[in-house]
Amino acid sequence: MQPVQPPPVPGPAVPASTAGEPTAGEPSTDTLTAAVRRALDGGPAVVPLPRVTSTPLPDGTALLVRTSGSTGTPREVALTAPALRASATATHERLGGPGRWVLALPPTHVAGLQVVVRSVLAGTPLTAAEPGVRFAPETFADLLDAALRDAGDDPVYASLVPTQVHRLVAAAAGGAPRGLRALARCAGVLLGGAATPPLLLRQAREAGVRVITTYGMSETAGGCVYDGVPLRDVRVRLASPDASVPRDDASVPRHGQAPRGSDSSGAVGVIELAGPTLAAGYVGDDAATAAAFRTGPGTGERWFRTSDLGRVDPDGTLHVLGRADDVVVTGGENVAPAPVEALLGELLGGEACVVGVPDPEWGQALVAVVTASATSVLALSSNPSHEDHVSTHDDESRLRAVSDAELARVRAAVTTRLGGPSAPRRVYRAAALPVRGPGKVDRGGVVDLVREHEAHA
Repeated sequence: MQPVQPPPVPGPAVPASTAGEPTAGEPSTDTLTAAVRRALDGGPAVVPLPRVTSTPLPDGTALLVRTSGSTGTPREVALTAPALRASATATHERLGGPGRWVLALPPTHVAGLQVVVRSVLAGTPLTAAEPGVRFAPETFADLLDAALRDAGDDPVYASLVPTQVHRLVAAAAGGAPRGLRALARCAGVLLGGAATPPLLLRQAREAGVRVITTYGMSETAGGCVYDGVPLRDVRVRLASPDASVPRDDASVPRHGQAPRGSDSSGAVGVIELAGPTLAAGYVGDDAATAAAFRTGPGTGERWFRTSDLGRVDPDGTLHVLGRADDVVVTGGENVAPAPVEALLGELLGGEACVVGVPDPEWGQALVAVVTASATSVLALSSNPSHEDHVSTHDDESRLRAVSDAELARVRAAVTTRLGGPSAPRRVYRAAALPVRGPGKVDRGGVVDLVREHEAHA
């Protein structure tokens, strides 16, 4: 089987695009849609980005996508037509039926590509921005208005990342509500790619947006758990952080069923996923494939071991707590950033990233960087202290320490809710957080920003 795009000589990975913004050389929507249709029918595999290896694609590959590379060099993931069909069919089933899709994500990552797949399988026209157009609330409003006008009785769906919804909410708060109002007219809005701050989720839903939070990755053909509930035929279980310990009897119950096993007791474990949406594996990396995709003894069922920690409510709802390797060890205590980030989002508004920065006393000091927001529970000081330091970097990477009084209020609130070790030692404001892939915060980039800022403070 020959891919649509012949593999060039292996070279450095093409940089990932930022949330909702185009990658140089991305294919046109019409070309990609036609290629996806052929691939789903058994034709050549779709390869939307230049290859990073020269390894031939496995038989049955319909789509080759890259991981975001958040832990190193991006890997190439081979997805089959049955996996893509299973994902799209289950998504339409959860949403209430097929409809028209609006593409506002890069069609070079799995989330954007799945919008194309769903549109093809639904047999409805795809509405997409012209290549090279950056995401902005007003242009997105134009895009949605056109889709809603032409849809007739068909429902209209969109798939976004939290950064895009944040821009729409901020624009509405600033007196430009067209984009958010148009989004509220959609029958469903899938929101994934990164954790959604609870405050942002509440603001979107209060504006009437029918948000469905999604969890998944390239290796699962995109989102496979919606609002904490697995899609049809998808299974979830929590495993021991020790990869050598089998947990074949610890699957999470389907939503609404009586829980069984220890996974619904509130204990935290590494999330593992199974079902028809799983990828064939990593192209050219048999060792990584064997480590991540495992077949259970006796059952023959393949499970994909994620890098994420989770817990499960008694009713079977999955809560993703963040990556296992994001845990910060500070003063001998393990702190998961996700709950702290969620609380900071409520307290300060905006999007928060909590990281560990080397510290001689604590080993790692817990530091938070929070983007600006029009709304917050703890209001920003109207006159920042003269002790606040502003670095000389450009506006996107500039950090400003919050006032001592505000830091004290934040630390007190976090200590009360999550305990003393979870209270950040320092909190900075920034215009934006560095990202890797659509909507994924680059934690290493945040650490670099903090260290560079503090080196010049």
